[in-house]
Amino acid sequence: MPDEAGTNLTLTASRVRVAARTLARVGLVHAYGHCSARLGEHQFLVSPPKPLGLVVAEDAPVVVATTGKLPPGALPEVIAHQHIYRHRPEVGGVVRFQSPHVMALSALGRTPRALHGFGAYFAPCPPMHPDPRLVRDDASAIALTERMGGARAIVMRGNGAITAGASVEEAVALAWYLEDAARVELAVLNTGLEPQVFTAEEVRDRAIDVRSMLMRMWNWMSEYDPEL
Repeated sequence: MPDEAGTNLTLTASRVRVAARTLARVGLVHAYGHCSARLGEHQFLVSPPKPLGLVVAEDAPVVVATTGKLPPGALPEVIAHQHIYRHRPEVGGVVRFQSPHVMALSALGRTPRALHGFGAYFAPCPPMHPDPRLVRDDASAIALTERMGGARAIVMRGNGAITAGASVEEAVALAWYLEDAARVELAVLNTGLEPQVFTAEEVRDRAIDVRSMLMRMWNWMSEYDPEL
C-alpha cells in the first residue's frame, strides 16, 4: 500500500520545483526569489536556497512548519511565507518575486490600479508595504501579513512583491498578472493623461472564473517544463 504522506511530499516537491523554474523562465525572478506550496495544515515546502532558474529535479525543497524557528536551509525571508500560511488557511501557495515593472512602480510609492483585465484581480489595488527593509524577523513578517490582509498580493516598496493563491500554481499566475498590471500602470503614467480606472461593477464582471483563468495562465507559463 503506498505511503500517502510520502506521495504527497514527492508530488508537492515537484510542483515547487516546476513553479521555481517557471518564475525564472518568464523573467519574474533572477538570482533572488522563492516560492512555496502548503504541504498540510501546519507545514509547507519552500524552494531550495538557490536561484530559481537553477533548480533541478534532484533538488529537495525545504520542509517548514507554520510555527517556530525556520529550519536550516530555509532563507530568512521565508518567515513571510510562514506567517501568511499560519494566518490564512485558504492559502495553498506563496511566491516572493522581484519583477521589473512592479519594482519600478513601487519606487513611486504606487501599486497598480485596475486599468486592464489582469489588474482587475487586485482591485482596487494591492496594498503597499512601505518598509523597504528585508522581511527577516517576526515583527516585520507580522506587519507585512497584517497589511496584506486577505489580498491576493502585496507590493513591497523597492523590494518586489508577494502573491498568495489557493495553490502555488495560482500564486505564480498571479505574479504574472501583477507584473503586467504594473507594466500597464507605468505606460499610462508615462502619457501624462488620466486613465480610465475600472468601476466596481466592471471589476466584478471582469474578474471572473478566477481558478480557471489562473490555471490557463499557469499552463502557458509552465509548458515544456521537464518535470511535467
